Amino acid sequence: MLKLTIRLNILKYFNVKCVFGVSRFFSNAPARFEKAEIMKVLNVAEKNDAAKNIAGHISRGTARRREGLSKYNKIYEFNARVWNRDCQMIMTSVSGHLMSFDFTGAYRKWYGCPPLSLFDAPVQKACVNQDYEKIKKSIEKEVRGCQALIIWTDCDREGENIGYEIIQVARAIKPNIQVYRAKFSEITQASIERALQNLEQPNQLLSDAVDVRSELDLRIGAAFTRFQTMRLQKAFPRNLSEMLISYGPCQFPTLGFVVERFLAIERFEPEPYWKLKVTHTMNDLTVDFRWSRNRLFEKLPCEVFLDICQDNPQATVEKITSKPKSKWRPLPLDTIELEKQGSRKLRLSAKETMKIAEKLYTQGFISYPRTETNIFPKEMNLTALVTQQAPNQEWGNFAQRLLEEGVNPRQGKKSDQAHPPIHPTKYADNLHGDEKRVYEYVVRHFLACCSKDAQGYETVVEINIAGETFITNGLQIIAKNYLEVYIYERWNAKEIHIYENGQTFMPTSIDMLEESTSPPNLLTEADLIALMDKHGIGTDATHAEHIETIKSRQYVGLKDNKYLIPGKLGIGLVMGYDRMGFQMSKPNLRAELENDLKLICEGQKQPDEVRQRIINKYREVFREALTKANMIDTALAEYLDERPAENVHQEIAMPVDDPVVLKCPKCDSNMTVKARRQGNGKYIGCMNYPTCNNVIWLPESVEDVEVLNERCNICPDNILRKIKVKLQRHAYPALGISYTACVGGCDDMFNNVMGIRIQSVRRARDLPNNGANQGPNRPNNPPPSPQPPRGPPPPQPPRGPPPPRQRPPPPSPQARNPRNNRNDWDSDDNDWTPGTGSTQRNQNYSTYSSSAPSNNWNSNRSEIKSFNSAPSSSRPNNQWSQGNGWTGSSSSNRNNDDSHEIMCNCHQTAKLLTVRKEGPNQGRQFYKCAKPSGDCGFFLWDPESGGGSNSNVGSSAPRMHDSSTSWNQNNRQNNYQAPSNHQRRDNNQSFNSSNNWDDWSGGGGGGGNNDNEQVMCTCGQPGKKLTVNKEGPNKGRKFYGCPQGPGSSCNFFKWADDVSDNNWGGPPPPGGGRGRGRGGGAASRGRGASRPAGDGGAGSKRKCGNCGIVGHTKRTCPQND
Repeated sequence: MLKLTIRLNILKYFNVKCVFGVSRFFSNAPARFEKAEIMKVLNVAEKNDAAKNIAGHISRGTARRREGLSKYNKIYEFNARVWNRDCQMIMTSVSGHLMSFDFTGAYRKWYGCPPLSLFDAPVQKACVNQDYEKIKKSIEKEVRGCQALIIWTDCDREGENIGYEIIQVARAIKPNIQVYRAKFSEITQASIERALQNLEQPNQLLSDAVDVRSELDLRIGAAFTRFQTMRLQKAFPRNLSEMLISYGPCQFPTLGFVVERFLAIERFEPEPYWKLKVTHTMNDLTVDFRWSRNRLFEKLPCEVFLDICQDNPQATVEKITSKPKSKWRPLPLDTIELEKQGSRKLRLSAKETMKIAEKLYTQGFISYPRTETNIFPKEMNLTALVTQQAPNQEWGNFAQRLLEEGVNPRQGKKSDQAHPPIHPTKYADNLHGDEKRVYEYVVRHFLACCSKDAQGYETVVEINIAGETFITNGLQIIAKNYLEVYIYERWNAKEIHIYENGQTFMPTSIDMLEESTSPPNLLTEADLIALMDKHGIGTDATHAEHIETIKSRQYVGLKDNKYLIPGKLGIGLVMGYDRMGFQMSKPNLRAELENDLKLICEGQKQPDEVRQRIINKYREVFREALTKANMIDTALAEYLDERPAENVHQEIAMPVDDPVVLKCPKCDSNMTVKARRQGNGKYIGCMNYPTCNNVIWLPESVEDVEVLNERCNICPDNILRKIKVKLQRHAYPALGISYTACVGGCDDMFNNVMGIRIQSVRRARDLPNNGANQGPNRPNNPPPSPQPPRGPPPPQPPRGPPPPRQRPPPPSPQARNPRNNRNDWDSDDNDWTPGTGSTQRNQNYSTYSSSAPSNNWNSNRSEIKSFNSAPSSSRPNNQWSQGNGWTGSSSSNRNNDDSHEIMCNCHQTAKLLTVRKEGPNQGRQFYKCAKPSGDCGFFLWDPESGGGSNSNVGSSAPRMHDSSTSWNQNNRQNNYQAPSNHQRRDNNQSFNSSNNWDDWSGGGGGGGNNDNEQVMCTCGQPGKKLTVNKEGPNKGRKFYGCPQGPGSSCNFFKWADDVSDNNWGGPPPPGGGRGRGRGGGAASRGRGASRPAGDGGAGSKRKCGNCGIVGHTKRTCPQND
């Protein structure tokens, strides 16, 4: 019993565990095992009406409407079965083209660039206004939750291009979304369902052809339009000052047809001619016989023939010909015929006709109205379409009889392989106005082309009078057939007498008529469309648009509301270009492009090839037009009754074509030399600004930049031309006053002196892959040095005048700027940033005064900031990247703990560079401001390169005297040769010129009378002891100058014999030579020196307008940092 109980409990336990485990398994199963996931599909049509009707057909009237971000484009939701699965469909629409091509940056402004540059200017395709932006955002919002996209735009070139615009927007949000194309020619239940079950892939070739055509129209049209408008508004201010004088590659040949016909009429001279006419009247029926010679342009011969016939007037019937005659029914309706007949029969313009037809199409009443096809497919059920029209009271009986006799449409020869001919798709009896008239024409044309030709019987009678033959025709109509429903044509019978062969009779009269030739009629819209179609100008979808454009521009007007007549401006423009010898008003160039576009659609030509070839042709024409523009002025003056303004070339402010230095590595736009808007200086800027903000700021010491035709053979192909820079005298002795260079990176020295970053001139793929230009994350870059901890800066006392005649101690080694701890150059902050990416600046620093004698280390006047770091002896000797293919040496290892970094005028660590240009200074090293733009203009020859004495840069003790401090040349990594005396130029300028540093030579380390003192420069560095070499009373005399050399802005100067152990401002020596100090005396300009009252100077030295300290200007004031 106990065993049985145990067994039952065990079974019960395992049963519960089993049930629990199965239950837990099914509770955690994927949702697809419970219910298949519903797929969401975004559908986009070309217009809102189309989206509404397509959604209605697919959902069979159950679609739910909601608002989108655009009030004109609704959203419809419904369920449908696609790909053998249930899908949630979201249907929305665009409003035609979602995007269009336009120029970028300065090219969009009329006076922002020369019109010629528009042929190569960058273009982009984007939404044109806020309404289209809302449509775009609506698509972006809806596509996020969808797994597929179906394009329902019109099935032609333009529709395919609109589809790819939608695809571009969708894939920007979901790159891997599946895209399908619905192909349909009519918005009916059967057609839409068939399209949904037979989805295809979009055709990129059709879209490419539209992009090529759109871009070319923009470039060519914008260039000529700006040229014409800006010139002619100035040349004819009374007539054209407020007019836009546009040009279009299709628009102008269209205008040419109208002008050509008008001029043919204007130039036509009537010519008289004479002919004979015979009449025969019997039983009140008069029959006219035509002369077989037709007409003669000489009167006398015609009179002779008249006399001969009148002398023997008896007529003999020589020949009677009787034969059946047919009047052919119309071909299936295509777009061209609809536009032509809309103008001729319905008295509607081509634009109005197509607008109404498109509305009927979106409502589902007719098929797609933009088609080149005039052949009905064999599989098309025409009988059902005819049956739909049977209830109509006007043509219903004809439709019924047509069904009994059989539908047999006439077949044409054209097919675009996309859409059938235009035909009714649904019976409509509730239309009104022009919509009813257009719909009726489509129905009657469809029924007529499916009917039979009209049948008749023609009789031709020939008679002979005195050897001259005369002819007449008679017509008997047997069956009207299609003419019963096609009320837009007439076929009238012509009754004649019954004649027999050999019959003779006396004519009622034999007369001679005098007439004259007449000119052709002015063109109608139908005639113009026929000419455009014949010569390949535009497409069936654009003919109406081009005609409307020349009307709106006042190039063409209407006469009697029917005939096209050119205006004065239209004739003048065509005549002007024709006189230049161009065929711009002729259809040849445009017809060639239209043919190329067809070849692109067929995959036989590449879009880029066609685009570039057409641009090159029009560019050459434009260049010629610029040189012969006065011919347009002359032609227009003949029609506008206004003389062109004199010197119109000078009056028209056309921008100078800025030569292109390089192609922007970021956007591939042109980069040209421009002048700064504020202050002096030049820069090389991208023409795509503000879309692209790539720019190369050149220092203000660059006075001028000339773009040469010479090209660099070393740099990548985007570097187009070399430049020649004109520099301020002594600004960059390494470069001289003129320097020719390439900005592409092959001239490292020039790029570093100018502060040109390699990323600003070279594309990413062209950047060097060696260790020279590596960033901190690249394998060739050395690891960043440890950064010392930073703390808040010490407090600073309020500003005030410093105590006089006291000298601050020199900076300690801990006050040096640790350049070797920074690896990258941050161009935005103009500062070194740590390799770890930190953006903190100017923390944990100490300051000391550099402009006035004071013992106060926290003086606010002209303070110099340096990062507080460990002694240099504990720092590794790191290499730091110069960014342009070379590596400079960190100076932290100089003289171990007793060295100092070289500071530029803006109190940043200067960069050490090497002269690469061939000449006496090749191989020399110098220091330059580390900022990319070289703002402060700092320049200093490296005093340790040999060839001259070195000046002591720093001292570890807070004293002005240390004879053992000098830069350790053994630790330098780059060789340097100091300038020798014979290398320097002699000149006869006065030595007190602030820029004349040519007539001195280095005199060893800085010192006083005993060569053991250091005289501090105004910029906080030990002064450099030099000797006057120029002939004069001061030749051989020693003085102190700024160690930064002639490029320094502090202009420090002090005679060496003025320096004593206890007094910095001693009296001047006898002779009072003229040095760099201003005035006749040689008063001290050293640190803490005050000019004696009896000084013979011309007045006190100019002080800084910012801090009031002598020795620098407001622009270079250290307080600006």
